[in-house]
Amino acid sequence: MNANGARRGGGLSLGRVIWPALFILAALVPLLRPSGYALDIGVNIMIWAMLAYGLNVMLGFTGLLPLAHAGFFGIGAYTVGILTLKAGWSFWLAWPAAVALCALVGLLLGLVAFRTKGDAFSIFTLGVGVIIMLVINKWDALTGGNDGLNGVMPPAGLEAFSKALGLKLSSGFYLLALVSLAVTVLVVARARYSTFGLSLIAIRGGEDLARSAGINVFTHKLRAMMLSTAIAGFAGGLYAVFVGFLGSAVTGPTTTFTVLLYLLVGGLGTLAGPLLGTAIIYGLTQTLKGLEDYQYIVFGPLLVLLVMFAPHGLAGLWARLSARRAAPPAQTPDQTPDQTKEVNRA
Repeated sequence: MNANGARRGGGLSLGRVIWPALFILAALVPLLRPSGYALDIGVNIMIWAMLAYGLNVMLGFTGLLPLAHAGFFGIGAYTVGILTLKAGWSFWLAWPAAVALCALVGLLLGLVAFRTKGDAFSIFTLGVGVIIMLVINKWDALTGGNDGLNGVMPPAGLEAFSKALGLKLSSGFYLLALVSLAVTVLVVARARYSTFGLSLIAIRGGEDLARSAGINVFTHKLRAMMLSTAIAGFAGGLYAVFVGFLGSAVTGPTTTFTVLLYLLVGGLGTLAGPLLGTAIIYGLTQTLKGLEDYQYIVFGPLLVLLVMFAPHGLAGLWARLSARRAAPPAQTPDQTPDQTKEVNRA
């Protein structure tokens, strides 16, 4: 194995250790008896990170920018809310139904949207996202319209599970969100490092080149869209039972652009980027909540610095610095190969 292959293999092995360790440490947080507010912030970070992972499948892996993800987040949330409140379904049945519905709608969207390219694709999906928001806002009989859906109950058995562990319901929600995030990261990681994921990366590099390599571009983009929208619905379904109230505002373009900011800060196409960016930006938002009107005075310079010094996000910056540290020292013009070996041994 060459040096580059060894570094890739080492990095992947290291990731297999770091990610489980990270989730195990996060699972121990409720034992420290943090405040309910701190746990709620943690749940919100994990839910929005899940939505960022869904967007990363399309933008980070495939190189396409869909702007309807908040709409699919809303479809997942409202599906769970409607099925549990009006149809009497259990959350544990409504949740996978919401994921399946989002994947199906994503397939239908892709069949039309992938006939367009570049900016036209993003504009088309933005229009679809606005339509979803308007349908949710105007369909009073089903969605509650401007009044929204109120009274979405926590998942059955979650409170009893929390009590059995000697924890509060907020801790139960935290653990459910943590497991959901772990499933999302695992699914995205498996997709990224599979033949399917490598094909998406090839498509990002150039569709014509990918076709010349025998990749069915249209089919792979459809599969990526279905996976991406299914993850958005997965996050939305959890959001519905966490907040207990749904309004159409959360399905609007502002939500999509906020999650896009999380992804850009964390790092496009990386596995850690969506979680890292969400934790930092959402955490800063909560810290500066008292300065709500002035938050962008802080975010603006930070984004400028990020674009200047870390155009690939914080995860990309870390990977670049790690690669630089791991690189062997360059051979100077007046050094022979034998002299370079002697310096390295010293």
